[in-house]
Amino acid sequence: MAENQNPVVKNNRPNLVGGLILILIGVLSLLANFLSDTPYALWFLPALGVVFLASGIIAGKRGLLIPGGIILGIGCGVLASETFFKNVTGEEEGGIILVAFACGWALITLLSLVVKDGDNSKVMWWPLIPGGVLGVVGAALLLGEAGKVALEYLGQGWPVIMIAGGLYLILRRRDIQNK
Repeated sequence: MAENQNPVVKNNRPNLVGGLILILIGVLSLLANFLSDTPYALWFLPALGVVFLASGIIAGKRGLLIPGGIILGIGCGVLASETFFKNVTGEEEGGIILVAFACGWALITLLSLVVKDGDNSKVMWWPLIPGGVLGVVGAALLLGEAGKVALEYLGQGWPVIMIAGGLYLILRRRDIQNK
């Protein structure tokens, strides 16, 4: 039996990144246990989101951008509402959190421009849909009474938007088939 002269070198980079993610999550969780009564505990979710985003960029895995953007967005929203805007209450506080959450979704799309995962180098546009909805609702909550009225109209009018979108898709399909 002849031994293989050119052994296949296995890429251990995903194992390294996975191990580092687990270690960092463990360290952050341990710190959060000891710092739970301090303002530093509010940094847990943003830090965890950054860990996922950095891991996705380093490993070239776009899938890690999704939890990273979501966790970072929520974490920054909570952090902002509890520190920078702690005098804000009620619907405005919810608006701040939703706008930050929307920014996390947008960050997924932006970072997908940088991270090329194998043959998949297309920009991930789909996160802009939930991000856009969250951003609109958050902005409306920040606008106060006028925003609430706009949300009520939007709540009543969204079926028309769905019907228009469906008709567009059907007509577009016919147009493509006729060519």
